[in-house]
Amino acid sequence: MENENIAVGLDIGTTKIVAMIGRKNEYGKMEILGIGRSKSLGVHRGVVNNITQTIQSIQQAVQDAETSSGMKIDNVMVGIAGQHIRSLQHSDYITRSDSDEVIDETDIERLCNQVHKLVMLPGEEIIHVLPQDFKVDGQAEVKEPIGMYGGRLEANFHVVVGQVSSIRNVGRCIKSAGLNLSAITLEPLASANAVLSREEKEAGVALIDIGGGTTDLAIFKDGIIRHTAVIPFGGGVITEDIKEGCSIIEKQAELLKIKFGSAWPGENKENEIVSIPGLRGREPKEITLKNLSKIIHARTVEIIEQAYLEIKNYGHEEQKKKLIGGIVLTGGGAQLQHLKQLVEYITGMDTRIGYPNEHLAGSSDDETTSPTYATAVGLVLSSLDNQEKAQQKKQQKEVVASEEKDTEEVVDTTEEKKTETKEPPKERKRFLDKWAEKFKEFLDNAE
Repeated sequence: MENENIAVGLDIGTTKIVAMIGRKNEYGKMEILGIGRSKSLGVHRGVVNNITQTIQSIQQAVQDAETSSGMKIDNVMVGIAGQHIRSLQHSDYITRSDSDEVIDETDIERLCNQVHKLVMLPGEEIIHVLPQDFKVDGQAEVKEPIGMYGGRLEANFHVVVGQVSSIRNVGRCIKSAGLNLSAITLEPLASANAVLSREEKEAGVALIDIGGGTTDLAIFKDGIIRHTAVIPFGGGVITEDIKEGCSIIEKQAELLKIKFGSAWPGENKENEIVSIPGLRGREPKEITLKNLSKIIHARTVEIIEQAYLEIKNYGHEEQKKKLIGGIVLTGGGAQLQHLKQLVEYITGMDTRIGYPNEHLAGSSDDETTSPTYATAVGLVLSSLDNQEKAQQKKQQKEVVASEEKDTEEVVDTTEEKKTETKEPPKERKRFLDKWAEKFKEFLDNAE
């Protein structure tokens, strides 16, 4: 891509595939430059089960995004979900050779790389190693160890694990669609980036992302990711239930759910009826909205209870682990009527619907700020953050290299001056004096 500050997120979902192009504006907010969407064929419950169809769906979404933005897409950041994802807690440590040197990024990288070498179950691989809190020489609850002195650096990690074959299949689809895979991230983490505020993450919050095939959960407390889980069913099973319960085709069931569906049966009166056209001249079907709501309610309760069980497993009942921020619902399934009230009723926790407008520029249209696009927005944000970090590292290296070069030049000039009897020009003398002072300070500090 011509502009380095542009990023692309590719959300490979069970019902839809979204390609989104974005960049940061001068206020640090994200502008959406182009968006493409296609029906997801070949993905079941977040896992690719038909390579050819998935490639075609990806190409369609990417083509639409390129047309709407007038740009060419090369690199994409992809979200991964699916029932094969699991997470675990792990502690590890490194012993530093020189405890008189302060801890820097290379030490933390070394510690993270050590966790990446953990032996997993056959056919599994580590997707994310996320440090939670650190210990430096036994001093606990260190949030940022960089700049501290210490010989032993220890940390608790949240490790996200997935199946190698599923991850490789996603990579294969990306490559075959003519794209480069810049990074893979866990979808609930991407959604959290898009819809949660820093205050919520600090207070403690559970994000429930209800997609078509899976429901993703991410729990944050004290600004740190504490727990992730993927529940292997989402809005798709609700549609399936309507289809079976009302004896109608899937397309009609989906429309019924979107237009008239409610998660709360008490909202509809017995005499509210919707008529569905019959197939090929057959008699139309009449369905009461009360029955429709009962079908939706039963399955929705199951999904919420499963998510709530994961929240309770984290230990939400304990005072120390209390999630003050409550629950944030996002994803396409979060648009179901009266879902917020049902979640509050089942869990007893404060609930809101999460819209990805937290980090979006004010010019964004209503469609892109819908919970349906939360993951796609989050993926673009994650990609932009990665670019910024890479640029900062590059700049730091350049600064260090130029400082070393200056030092070498100064040493060279002092060597030359030893052989010369002439007095050096005043400017150069001043520079040498300053450098000599700095060098003396450095030696004093080292002692």
